[in-house]
Amino acid sequence: MDKVERLISIIMILLKKEVVAATEFSQLFNVSKRTILRDMETLGLCNIPIYSVIGVKGGFGIMDEYKVDKRLLSSSDLQNILTALGGLEQILLTEEVERTIKKIEAMVSPLSLNRTIQLSFYNWEGRSEILETLKTCQESILKKRLVSFDYTDKDGAVTNRMVEPYELHFSESSWYLNGFCLHRQGYRTFKLSRIDPITMDERAFHPRDDWSEQRHEASYVPQFVTIKARISPSIKDQIIERYGRKSIEDHGPGLLLATIYVPQNYMGFQLLASFGTHLKIVEPKTYVDDFRNYLSQMMENYS
Repeated sequence: MDKVERLISIIMILLKKEVVAATEFSQLFNVSKRTILRDMETLGLCNIPIYSVIGVKGGFGIMDEYKVDKRLLSSSDLQNILTALGGLEQILLTEEVERTIKKIEAMVSPLSLNRTIQLSFYNWEGRSEILETLKTCQESILKKRLVSFDYTDKDGAVTNRMVEPYELHFSESSWYLNGFCLHRQGYRTFKLSRIDPITMDERAFHPRDDWSEQRHEASYVPQFVTIKARISPSIKDQIIERYGRKSIEDHGPGLLLATIYVPQNYMGFQLLASFGTHLKIVEPKTYVDDFRNYLSQMMENYS
């Protein structure tokens, strides 16, 4: 953490707390007590109304008038931010995210820190591998440096790519990198789990003028097809979570008809196959035939 970031953190903490000891600050930021004293002098020179309290319970505080004028977020606002960051923390646990969470927690009174929402994600082993790739991408984006990597497409073909990285995108359960591929001379989206290995190049790049126009098109959005399927009550909750209650009609005791949309490719087949015998597609007939062929090819692997 650099000095500017530490000074901002000190102000944020003092805006919420009455008096904080220099030793508490030094332990929090892993710096010496003398460094904290110099930080307080710097804040004073910047017209931040810092005052010191002498004694056993002494330390540093910030004038109440300044708190009233500058505190723009309520305790409820901070709780909402912590909830959002709590979800991000489990998807992408980095030192930066951890530091941000600690800063905001320091602004919330311990008595009012009562989170009402808990988010949980599977801690797959592969996530740590993806995290390393993601960190390299993030650093390259910030430094505007080219990245090179081997990329494996869905058919197993491997190509080497040199890319101008512009944006990281998280969708469903996967991370993607949006950038301009120098080999293909066009904007492309790369799935991080198909990148290995990745290297940040020494060469920098200048962001392209048309990136702001392309960024909305860079993310891959498949074509969807609407289907009707009979479903069993045991998967009704899963259909509701994805498509809403209006997607389901009652057709007698224990008989439900769902109108849903799925990607018009193998991803849609995989999704529907995951429901097993609890779902049967009834229309359109062309999709029923395509899905039957997909299942037949799957069965051939076990024949």
